[in-house]
Amino acid sequence: MSTLMIVESPAKAKSIGAYLGGDYVVMASYGHVRDLPATGQEPGELTVGVDKDFGARYEIGNDRAKATVSRLREAAKKATRVVLATDPDREGEAIAWHLQQVLNLKNPDRVTYQEVTSTAVRAALAKPRTINFELVHAQEARRVVDRLVGYTVSPRLSKLAGEKLSAGRVQTPALRLVVEREREIRGFKVQQHYGAELAFSGGWKATWTVKPHLANGAEYWTDKDVATRISGVRRLLVHGFTDGKAKEAPPAAFTTSTLQQEGGKRLGLSVKEVMDAAQGLFDSGLITYHRTDSPNFLDEGYGLISAYAQEAGLPLAPERRSWKAKAGAQEGHEAIRPTKFAVEAAGATENERQLYALIRMRALASQLADATYATRTVQLRALDADPVNDVLPGFEAKGRVLIDRGWRVLYAGDAKDEGEDASEDEQALSNPIPQLEVGTEISAENGRLLEKKTAPPKRYTEAGLVKKLEELGLGRPATYASILGNIATRSYVTVEGGKHKVLAPTQTGERLIDAVVGKCRFADYDYTAGMEDELDQVAAGNRPYVDVVGAAWRQLESELPGLQMTAAEPEHKCPDCDRGLRRIKGANGFFWACTGYSADPQCKTTLPDARGKPGKRVEASAEHKCDDPACGKPLIHRVKKETKAAKGYDFWGCSGFPTCKRNYKTGPDGKPVMNGK
Repeated sequence: MSTLMIVESPAKAKSIGAYLGGDYVVMASYGHVRDLPATGQEPGELTVGVDKDFGARYEIGNDRAKATVSRLREAAKKATRVVLATDPDREGEAIAWHLQQVLNLKNPDRVTYQEVTSTAVRAALAKPRTINFELVHAQEARRVVDRLVGYTVSPRLSKLAGEKLSAGRVQTPALRLVVEREREIRGFKVQQHYGAELAFSGGWKATWTVKPHLANGAEYWTDKDVATRISGVRRLLVHGFTDGKAKEAPPAAFTTSTLQQEGGKRLGLSVKEVMDAAQGLFDSGLITYHRTDSPNFLDEGYGLISAYAQEAGLPLAPERRSWKAKAGAQEGHEAIRPTKFAVEAAGATENERQLYALIRMRALASQLADATYATRTVQLRALDADPVNDVLPGFEAKGRVLIDRGWRVLYAGDAKDEGEDASEDEQALSNPIPQLEVGTEISAENGRLLEKKTAPPKRYTEAGLVKKLEELGLGRPATYASILGNIATRSYVTVEGGKHKVLAPTQTGERLIDAVVGKCRFADYDYTAGMEDELDQVAAGNRPYVDVVGAAWRQLESELPGLQMTAAEPEHKCPDCDRGLRRIKGANGFFWACTGYSADPQCKTTLPDARGKPGKRVEASAEHKCDDPACGKPLIHRVKKETKAAKGYDFWGCSGFPTCKRNYKTGPDGKPVMNGK
């Protein structure tokens, strides 16, 4: 062969191999082939040169990575040209550099592309470059700082608390948001307040304008008797009447963050499910690169949308739309879009198909004409009511009718998050105000007292937390799936609900936040957001790697002696030894395990998960036993019904888990299928 091309995933290798033909061999690295050691270290064994240049020691981790490197080395020896074609971001650049190192490549070509299509890949191959070490250093700086936190803070907290705990540079601020929201909810005091609404012939309504009657500094009207009296108003004077038009521009095409949010709100997918589906679509050549913070299209992307809209008779906007990207956005990465707009449905799984349809509609809609509404506003003044605080009661009604759908022919607008109310404009769509003349008297058919209560803030959904993280500049959207996964699998939050997955902190999560907030700067929002800016400076070549990592380490090193945390009464106790139970995510969903697994004496008790709490013990079967000659322990029948929120399972597992990990399918008779029988 002549050219070896290395990408991250087998799916991408398959797609690109089909485009390039026999002159190329396209192989997958399966992501990173080496990394910093994953295990916690003592301060003197950090595998990072904190006393020198903060150089990192990497290792090829598991057996699959070692086998992959071996295969790639053999292929590289036979090739006359090696092309490193990993993703077009810092992570992809770092993977390319690691491949160069482990394969001992002298002059590999580095190519990037925004979509896995024949045209894009061939164009990239025609313009190779060298590895961008500024991007590599930025990724390495992020990884090293993250690991320094994990290597030093996590072991210390675990030792102080008597249980395994983990802190993270972005994970901890994310958890802090959830904890602080929960405490806001607990401390919230409900305020009862009142309003009034009048109904008129034809089905339209007007509400009492409370603000002119409020005392200085007051937000709500709290006098029920006065509000009741005002709801009895029937004679009113038309004080003002306005007709007009309002235009509504479409939302921008998806960035990584907005895709995660809308995938959660509209489709009920977790952030991880969104990213997995998007990765599958990208690797298959169906969408452009899905890790992007730019809401705008490159010229080619806009050209494809414009051509398709004209061909399909869609109302294209008179001018190309653009949006202001957030500070630090990589404008070379365009917003997410299909590679071929004529393909209306695509994807190998249901999640991929749903997400593809959403991406396609949003991308097209972003460049279509405004939706246009006829608007109507009327102000009314009461004629048969006493003044309140020297002001006659006034009422206002707003109506809105869609007269030109514009972009809404394709896209209905963004979905609502859990507990999110309809906007004033949305409410006005159902208020058919008739033509009225200023100065005329009209009569209300009836009225009603509006009794209201202030509501506490809602718990974060995954979509809501993603929005807040991006708003505060914490982490990068491409990392949000792993952040949310970490705080859930480590039992710092529970994830509950169906379509909208609501996050609530556990006792352990709250204790962890109390231990680090005010002690460690990485728990502060401004510090963590500032670190992202520092990493951007490294990527731009404006700050040396050693300066950024060194400053972070010195800050962290000065804080370690002040960390304090005491062991607490477990929220859920092991029924066998009274130690705490920990919620763990396994291959078949969550379960609870005793924290005494690695203690002396050891306790291997496990319990099923029941809506975020330990369930009843599943008894082992005396009839069916593990067929491993070295084990022979009774089997446990594990069954969980599938719901909209989670997949179900039905299998038999060894009661010796996790020491013995054998499991068996359940046969038609409900018994385990042993040895293939």
